[in-house]
Amino acid sequence: MSETEFRATAVTEFSATGVRIDRWARSVTRAGQVTVKDGRVALLTSYGREIDSAPVGTVSAGRPWFAGADAAVARVNGTRYRLTMRHPDGKPGDAAPSHRFLEALYSAGGRRS
Repeated sequence: MSETEFRATAVTEFSATGVRIDRWARSVTRAGQVTVKDGRVALLTSYGREIDSAPVGTVSAGRPWFAGADAAVARVNGTRYRLTMRHPDGKPGDAAPSHRFLEALYSAGGRRS
């Protein structure tokens, strides 16, 4: 898996690349992108193709008890996605990127799951 690059510009904006996006048992992409910007959450492939997106207010997210610290679960348009974001150092299990994603989502009006 490639390293995750992330950028948190404002409290309500977030962008991360190199994100593994799973639709539960099925992997959608291993190097995707997650953005929280302009009141929307978008999940993109490594080529920039949209997997799913929704207004922040309709998205719920949280950290599951069964996953590592570097993972978050988001429900976008009724579909649950597991997002695994590694720190740029490549340290597995680092919670920093997923924690920043959840902070940005909650401060923009997203719901906790």
